[in-house]
Amino acid sequence: MLENFGDLSDHGLPVGHTTFRGDFFGDDYTQQDLGYESSDDDEEPPQSDDEDEADPHARDEEDASLAGLEEGYEPPRLAASSLDDDVPMPDAPPATVPCVPTREVRKAAEDRFHRKPIVVHYPSDVAGKPINTTRSDTSEQAYKASLDKSAEQNPYAPFDSKMDWEVARWAKLRGSGSTAFTDLLQIDGVREALGLSYKTTAELNKKIDNNLPGRPKFSRSEVVVNGEVFHLYSRNIIECVRALWGDTSFAPYLFVLPERHYIDKDKKIRMYHNMHTGKWWWSTQQAVEKDNPGATIIPIIISSDKTQLTVFGNKTAYPVYMTIGNIPKEIRRKPSRRGYVLLGYLPTSRMKNVTNKSARRRILANVFHACMAHILEPLKTAGVTGLPMTSGDGLTRRGHPIYATFVGDYPEQLLVTCTKTGECPTCDVPREELGADENHPLRNLEKILEALESLDQGPTIYKRACEEAGIKPIFHPFWEGLPYTNIFRAISPDVLHQLYQGIVKHLIAWLTEVVGEAEIDARCRRLPPNHHIRLFMNGICNLSRVTGKEHDQISRFILALIIDVRLPNNVSPAPLLAAVRGILDFVHLAQYPMHTSETLLHLDDSLQQFHDNKWVFVDLGVRDDFNLPKLHSCRHYVMYIKLFGTTDNYNTEYTERLHIDLAKDAYRSTNFKDEFPQMTLWLERKEKVYRHEKYIQWRLDGSPAPPTVEPLPPGIVYERQLKMTKHPSVKAVRLTRLVADYGAKFFRDALARYVVQLNDPTLSRAQVETRSQDLNFPFNALPVFHRIKFVTEDPYTARGPEDSVVDSIHVQPARTLKKGELLPGRFDTALVNDGTGGITGVSGYRVVQIRAVFTLPERHLRHLFQPGILPPKYLAYVEWFTPFASPEPHHLLYKLKRSLKDGERLASIVPVGNLRRSIHLLPKFGPVAPAGWKSSTVLDQCTTFFVNSMTDRHVYTTVF
Repeated sequence: MLENFGDLSDHGLPVGHTTFRGDFFGDDYTQQDLGYESSDDDEEPPQSDDEDEADPHARDEEDASLAGLEEGYEPPRLAASSLDDDVPMPDAPPATVPCVPTREVRKAAEDRFHRKPIVVHYPSDVAGKPINTTRSDTSEQAYKASLDKSAEQNPYAPFDSKMDWEVARWAKLRGSGSTAFTDLLQIDGVREALGLSYKTTAELNKKIDNNLPGRPKFSRSEVVVNGEVFHLYSRNIIECVRALWGDTSFAPYLFVLPERHYIDKDKKIRMYHNMHTGKWWWSTQQAVEKDNPGATIIPIIISSDKTQLTVFGNKTAYPVYMTIGNIPKEIRRKPSRRGYVLLGYLPTSRMKNVTNKSARRRILANVFHACMAHILEPLKTAGVTGLPMTSGDGLTRRGHPIYATFVGDYPEQLLVTCTKTGECPTCDVPREELGADENHPLRNLEKILEALESLDQGPTIYKRACEEAGIKPIFHPFWEGLPYTNIFRAISPDVLHQLYQGIVKHLIAWLTEVVGEAEIDARCRRLPPNHHIRLFMNGICNLSRVTGKEHDQISRFILALIIDVRLPNNVSPAPLLAAVRGILDFVHLAQYPMHTSETLLHLDDSLQQFHDNKWVFVDLGVRDDFNLPKLHSCRHYVMYIKLFGTTDNYNTEYTERLHIDLAKDAYRSTNFKDEFPQMTLWLERKEKVYRHEKYIQWRLDGSPAPPTVEPLPPGIVYERQLKMTKHPSVKAVRLTRLVADYGAKFFRDALARYVVQLNDPTLSRAQVETRSQDLNFPFNALPVFHRIKFVTEDPYTARGPEDSVVDSIHVQPARTLKKGELLPGRFDTALVNDGTGGITGVSGYRVVQIRAVFTLPERHLRHLFQPGILPPKYLAYVEWFTPFASPEPHHLLYKLKRSLKDGERLASIVPVGNLRRSIHLLPKFGPVAPAGWKSSTVLDQCTTFFVNSMTDRHVYTTVF
């Protein structure tokens, strides 16, 4: 902790700063001048072999490539000198920012996340209770019983040994193709040396197919539409539900009843996170309990999305995924936990034989609904009457699998709800009013079901009835008979496609048109690096096939690109900044892993802020209207979060990731002819291997009973974990090099003051300065570290350290690579805690630039410190920025400058443990970004910065 360093209020610095200028010892001293004894530390060895550094050569090559782009060609831009700063701004409506919560209001609302919630359980003595008095076999015990008798003594059975199993596992999960593996086994002596029980891939496949249990098998069905036969590969959805519900690894965490969570004693501020905290589950439980008391609701989450299987060509797959809302979202979102099941592959025929485009689209929509109706048919009965469901711990409940929500992009949402392009799948808003900031009535399910009942009256009447109800005339939509399901309330928000690939994509295009491509790209090239920021050294305006991740990265700094720009016709930039800030706030708030009634008001307010200021894009000639379905969909986020929990319960990013494992990899395993039977069989075998691997681990652990785990309440905060490398990056750096190469200009004086003050915290400022001038160091070189890595607590996690944010700080001088490329130095900025900083907010924090990270040699500590005083192991030489004041209006970012005295930067030594995290500073570019600025040097060239509060969720939720 930094404390008792005297009165420093005159400079606004935290304790432990350095207010002197110049180096007391001079800049050209030598070992002989100082009279230090020689040591092994005097010679500078090469970089240490750091076992914690991952592929440093690849990282160096990437950094060198970025550095080379700094010197690349730039198109000519308007010179800053040609702009007349005295031109008055026209009279324009002021930016509307009345709805943005003050720092105090937001801090009060978000600090409540850190309280243990008050939980109101569903009021029933029978709901969610087991129906069996004794436990059945756990899933692992049942799995063991399904194997042959040799499994009693051999945990690897039906494989003969550990080697036999390990080779099989490698072959099916990591190995080469089937032919190559067979060729390997045919080499004389290989099979005998390894002791394998199979000679070929075919024998291994037969062993897996016949002896290992797994998830439900796929079956092929024929769907006939318009006289054409379509092949559907699907699984029994009830058996898939049983597989997920009965998984031992999920059993301790399953939610069996809905709950209401509150974070105030009066129970007025409700909290939403996992699906069981939403209103849908509670109301559905009530509806089911009326006729079937003792029910356990199993919310079915379905996702479908067509994906390309080949880079070239037209091979596509149409997978349908399923999971259940009882599994916590923190588990479901990780592919390695296998919380999703591939439910089937839908037909992908393009119906080229139908020349009429409208007829073709109608037929394809009917094919989709016919296939989905076939897959979901078992839910019609099971959802009402329920089925015995045994969880992995052997407890059996009466489960009611009920279709809850659909996860998909906008075209899929329209297809599912039978609505037309350009319409909202949730409400009845007219197309010409999509951009209005008004709410509209939700679609009337009863009216739509009445229209569907007119099918028997003939196609003309049916078509007219469907048009009046606002849907397409689809032949029996799959959701028509599903119990307790309102498909128009089941269309969940889509952060990936609606926000990043929709709103952010539009926003980038609008700003590019306003500011100009050359200026936007020039500013991108001059942003300083940060662990959470991707540098687009070629700019962002000419990117093609931009991914959601790239739009995410751009959204983290897009606000900085428009601060201070001169708009056409001298339009005031205030409403533009307010509109962009509103959109970016909405994007970040929409992804909170937990919300309360208060933060949901902030979510609505941020969207309202955009609507109140969007007229600026019309005045600038960028838009005539805002009738964008993806923009309108933002109106429904609050409703859906209240219904089904936060958006990370149903994010399409998770199912997009499944395409790789369950579609693309499966296709590559085939011979590309009649691929779907091969893909499904490949997937079944892979799932069996995963399942057997879990069983073997259970046997090796001693066949333990499933653990009883009490899920951690949301809002628990975990402390930051510092992760320094085992060995220093450079074992000995001379103090002269710290000044010349690292820029630690006042290192000796700063370290002397730190040592003096740590020895006697009661000394006054003048006494510290006097004594530090007489202090000599028994060394002239120090071990130096070029990386600080730590895991920062995620203040809104509900599961634990595995959901924390990994952060990194780079502190490295310029160097020349083996190929001769010059890699510029990088000295990152960070937040330092003065000892009073809290979980959220900027009070008690300052921004610093780190110039050196080092440790004091243990053998010299007794010469520097008094007995009983032990300094922190890792120390940092930092240069200070001015304290946080009020954020700037409209864009709400904090403005900072260098802390100077007599023109010199103020510096200190601080414990590395006081560094909270990295922080990204955005240069104040002015009307035109200076041509001489570079990404690697802008922190030294620029004098004024803005603190970037949008680099990641952790900094957004703490720096405000």
